[in-house]
Amino acid sequence: MVKLSVVVPFYNVQTYALETLRSLRANTREDFEFLLVDDCSTDATPEILERAVRDLPGAVLLRHERNGGLATARNTGLDAARGTYVTFLDGDDWVTPGYYARLVATAEVLGCDFVRTDHVQFTARARTVHRVPVGRRDEVLNPRDAILPVTRTTSVDYAYAWAGIYHRRLLERGVLHFTDGLRTAEDRPWIWRLHREAESFAVSGLLGVFYRRGVASSLTQIGDVRQLDFIRAFDQVIAETAADPEADRFLPKAVRTYCAIIAHHLAAKDRFEPAVARQLRALSAGALKRLPQDLLKEALDSMDLDRSDQLRKLRRRMSTGASGTSGTSGTSGEAAA
Repeated sequence: MVKLSVVVPFYNVQTYALETLRSLRANTREDFEFLLVDDCSTDATPEILERAVRDLPGAVLLRHERNGGLATARNTGLDAARGTYVTFLDGDDWVTPGYYARLVATAEVLGCDFVRTDHVQFTARARTVHRVPVGRRDEVLNPRDAILPVTRTTSVDYAYAWAGIYHRRLLERGVLHFTDGLRTAEDRPWIWRLHREAESFAVSGLLGVFYRRGVASSLTQIGDVRQLDFIRAFDQVIAETAADPEADRFLPKAVRTYCAIIAHHLAAKDRFEPAVARQLRALSAGALKRLPQDLLKEALDSMDLDRSDQLRKLRRRMSTGASGTSGTSGTSGEAAA
């Protein structure tokens, strides 16, 4: 029996892949498997992964003939996963020795559908601990309750798939798969679905995942059209939340978060190519137009002046004929609700 499946997508990360793989080697156990997904890399990553399969116990190499993006690569790993539990790691991040054994032990003690964990974010030599925005630790909770309150950063804003462990029953119910083809913001519809559809979760202060920031090839650092996928991701969040039996309870939070993410991208529009910046404004205006207007007004009234002014300008553009359609491709952005 496989106890844990670790899904690890790789795409053109030859600089960091060896460090990631060394950290997996320090986490091997006879009942652990490591699903290494090569998303059609064009650098030396495929050769590195071929050697890893020979040297890393439990490693399984899965290849894409076409680049599909992180969401699609994770789904490939999920489809092959055999473990009682599933977790994720990105191909340029790493974990501390023995971390996965401790993570599984924590999940088994708590006995819930999923466990969320804190993580360490690092850029060059700087390291910062980031906490799950849930105060109660090592206690089984209702994940739907952790979506709220509306005006604070909550568990659905901590959208890191690799910061946790998930029981296989969620995979069998179709809760763990990502929206195929999303280039960025893939964690956003996923984390909302997880909190709406799972029955129990807990938060652990267990630290072991190191999340690398500032990678030049990361989509968070590249101002091209793929970053606009946040529009498609949040349109999905809104549509699925609106269909929930408690839509009146949760939709104000989804709308406000969508507005916060739009404002985050507009404030950083100078990093985009000019044509993409124009598309960002048009798509964002269209997104605001599609939102329930009463909830949009509540969201804008509750936000700080800079962000609300920025979004109100887009609303005025809509009244003069500016609009947009659902997005093409993009990045999640890190904006508090």
